[in-house]
Amino acid sequence: MIQNDGDVQKCQRANTFDRHPFLEWSLPPPLNSGLDLANKMPSPRTLKTHLPVQMLPPSFWKENSKIIYVARNAKDCLVSYYHFSRMNKMVPDPGTWEEYIETFKAGKVLWGSWYDHVKGWWDVKDQHRILYLFYEDMKEDPKREIEKILKFLEKDIAEEVLNKIIYHTSFDVMKQNPMANYTTIPTSIMDHSISPFMRKGMPGDWKNYFTVAQNEEFDKDYQKKMAGSTVTFRTEI
Repeated sequence: MIQNDGDVQKCQRANTFDRHPFLEWSLPPPLNSGLDLANKMPSPRTLKTHLPVQMLPPSFWKENSKIIYVARNAKDCLVSYYHFSRMNKMVPDPGTWEEYIETFKAGKVLWGSWYDHVKGWWDVKDQHRILYLFYEDMKEDPKREIEKILKFLEKDIAEEVLNKIIYHTSFDVMKQNPMANYTTIPTSIMDHSISPFMRKGMPGDWKNYFTVAQNEEFDKDYQKKMAGSTVTFRTEI
């Protein structure tokens, strides 16, 4: 919406995954794969990836691309990823909740260890043009965080347009937007009857899933894996 100056109609012309190709997303025809879409697009492009920093194509660094990285606390990320894995037929079955906690902690999930991922990008954020944002901050004060993005992109917009962007990019509005909520994807790939792609979006939802014992064990493991890193997360707001 920032790139379209808040023009809702322009943003409704196509799915987000067609307008902002997901690089490592390979889909069966007639759906478009991310890399194919990206290669057909003229520059400048806005691309999406979940790749850990060490797997990012070297051209991103060579071209001095601007990168916006959004990190979410581990517990809510685990819950969200669990439900996503249940409804997405293109990723491994998560098994039981108890099993998935151990899978997540071991980093045996797509795109690897959450711990290595957030630390890896954090460690290089000052060496490149990287804006490192936190999901919890975006939920707490979307205006503040969108203004950070505007500054990073060197973009000036009117207050009226900013307010429109804040409204239309809120979780509840996007959840009802078929161009953003992935409901146009065939149910053979994403089954929203199992769990919607956009589920709750609220920090602290992990409390509805972790038992006291699971939370204590997770915290112990977390302290070991995050030892020495200066990146910190809030698990509620």
